[in-house]
Amino acid sequence: MIVVCGEALIDMISNGDGTQQAAPGGGPFNTARGLARLGVPTAFLGRLSDDVFGAQLAGLLVSDGASLELASIGSEPTTIAMADVDSEGFAEYEFLVQGTSAPSLTDAMVPEQFGPDVAALYFGTLGLVLEPMASTLMQLMSREHGRRLVMLDPNIRVGLITDSMYRDRLQAAISKSTIVKASEADLAWLYPGLGYEQGADRILDEGVRLVVVTLGARGAFGGQGDTRILVDAPHVDVVDTIGAGDAFSAALLAWLSDHDLLHADLSLRPDELRESLEFACLVASLTCARAGADPPTRADLLKLES
Repeated sequence: MIVVCGEALIDMISNGDGTQQAAPGGGPFNTARGLARLGVPTAFLGRLSDDVFGAQLAGLLVSDGASLELASIGSEPTTIAMADVDSEGFAEYEFLVQGTSAPSLTDAMVPEQFGPDVAALYFGTLGLVLEPMASTLMQLMSREHGRRLVMLDPNIRVGLITDSMYRDRLQAAISKSTIVKASEADLAWLYPGLGYEQGADRILDEGVRLVVVTLGARGAFGGQGDTRILVDAPHVDVVDTIGAGDAFSAALLAWLSDHDLLHADLSLRPDELRESLEFACLVASLTCARAGADPPTRADLLKLES
């Protein structure tokens, strides 16, 4: 099982005519759904609201096959992200977080230990920003580092970072991760003036086993040990990019799960690294061809092969 840790929220997406559409979202929420849709045993560890939006988020996780046994539910209203999608399908976000559900995850809501069926944990996005959730998840990451594969996707939201400690917290999280998956923009923020390959090298110097950099329509880059691989992304007609990075993360973990490679001492052959990146790019591209964070299922992928 893979435990996905962090936020579930509602994206309020502008329709361009002054109206808005409510859509389920949040990086970890999207990742958990993506994993479950690909047939990987998945549990969501986060705080959900008991309001209408919270019930919708919980229902979608369950309908996709993700477990809520590690989630907690409270009376705080659901966290909201205001998403503005431009003409090329790229989204910018503003967040309404004060007193809402996602940040309210505390240590008391995290199990003291996981069972032997938990092979990996995923962390990312607002889970490293909003308190007390950020401190809660950092403690969990520190506890599980070395015991299980830990994947980090910082998915940096610059407009939400008001905590001067965030950069230090992110560096600490990197040092405790088996896999770091980041966008080219994430690395530009983290390592100003360096190209993504040099930024990836800096992360590998922290002891990370695998670094993956997403490059949008240009594909993805992977670095491990002395191996560096660049793969192309399949061409699709982009509707929007919402959830594409999360779908990529889910697909990468799903590929590793399918090949029994979810280990804290992860080591991939060059051909395995290439295949995993190609699979992740495919899943992310298919997500871009749909409106909103709507990653493909295993059945969708099987139809492509037939």
